[in-house]
Order: sequence, then C-alpha cells, then structure tokens
Amino acid sequence: MGHPNGRCVVQMAMAKSSDGRISGISSMATRLLLAELAADYRRHSGVVVEFEAVGGVDAAKRVQAGEAFDLVVLASEAIDKLAVGASVIAASKTDLVRSTVAVAVRAGAPRLQLDSEEALRRAVLGAASIGYSTGPSGVALLKLFERWGIAAELRPRIVQAPAGVPVGELVAAGRVELGFQQASELIHLAGIELLGPMPAGCEIVTTFAAAICTASTQPQAARQLLDFLRSPACDAAKRRQGMAPA
Repeated sequence: MGHPNGRCVVQMAMAKSSDGRISGISSMATRLLLAELAADYRRHSGVVVEFEAVGGVDAAKRVQAGEAFDLVVLASEAIDKLAVGASVIAASKTDLVRSTVAVAVRAGAPRLQLDSEEALRRAVLGAASIGYSTGPSGVALLKLFERWGIAAELRPRIVQAPAGVPVGELVAAGRVELGFQQASELIHLAGIELLGPMPAGCEIVTTFAAAICTASTQPQAARQLLDFLRSPACDAAKRRQGMAPA
C-alpha cells in the first residue's frame, strides 16, 4: 500500500511474538514479493509484520542508526556490511532471491533487439537518455559502461532515479529513453515495455538476503519468519515476481 512520503509499507503475518507484531525494513526491489508472501502467510497466522520498503541506501542507514527493526531485507553485500558493523546478527543472514536487471523503453517506442552484448552497447550509445537506479545494480551498470569505455561519453545523458522511485516511472513519463532496473520493479509498471534481461556476458544479478537486526527484541519470531521466507513454499511467488529462489 502507498505512503504519503513515497515509502511503501506492506503487512506480513508470521509466528506469534510478544506484542503480536514484527517490524522490518527492505529495499524497494522486494516489496511486491513480500506483499505476496504476506498474503500466503497470513492464512496461517494472525500476527502482523509491518515491513517498510524504502531505497536500499536509506534502509541500510536506518538499520545502522539502530532504528528498532526486527528484520532487514537488502542486497547480500549490504547485509554483509551491516554485519561487519554489528547492526545485524551475522549468523542469521539468509539468502532469499536472485534478481536480474532488465531493460525497458516507453510503451509504443521502437522495440530494440538486445540479443548480444554488442547490441546492448549500440542501444546504449544510441539512446538520448539512460535511467538507472541507486544501489548495487546501478553501481554495476556504471562499471559496465566503464568496461565498455563509454562512461565519459554517457555521463551527460545518465539519469539516476531518486531513492524509492522506480526507473520505470521515468521511462513511462518520457524522462529517459532507456531504463535499467531489477526486473521485479519493472514487470508490473504501466506505460513501459520490457526488452528483456541484459544479454549474456553483461548480465547484472543481485542476490537479496535477510537478517535479524541487532535491535530486535524478538529474534526468535524473526527467525521463524526467515525460515518461512526461504522455504520451498515461497518459490512460486518468487518466480511470479521476476526473481529466482536463492
């Protein structure tokens, strides 16, 4: 469901805790998956989890600051950094899904054939503007442009979506011609067409993981949620949301 300040909150049901409620924070990439799993899990438990979805960088900062969350879901590397700083319980880290970056254009735009790395490179060079996201997938895309030797040429044409705003929204609005983001954040957006995942040789794949926050007052309840999220019962939902079980 929406939130006045642009943040997204989904409710999840899980094993009973001391106050009947579990709090969590995640990046935007997993918000729809968590919402679907919430509906499945609610049928087996009446306890609510309030899971807030924000930009991944902001989520990590809030966990580092000691905000009172029980669980955090972020890119695996971000969870590792939180573990180094003792913001999460390192031993609780659980890989949940692998998510690929897809390419999108505005609905009705000419459909590009991106069946090879060279074809994608040509499409990028030919685009008037390119949208990318914050977080690890955006960093990986910029590194790809550097590897191709075109980073300096593209710099004036690159637009980074604000934290928490899907790149697909910029594409649909005509603010960027070619958009790159996690497929899970693009597949349900109106006004765009997906050209598919990035081709072999330049794929960008992010593993998203969960961990129990050090600030949690109910780690056992959070552990039960983790067990559910990684169980085979969740595999079909992960695929429906454009991801693969980790």
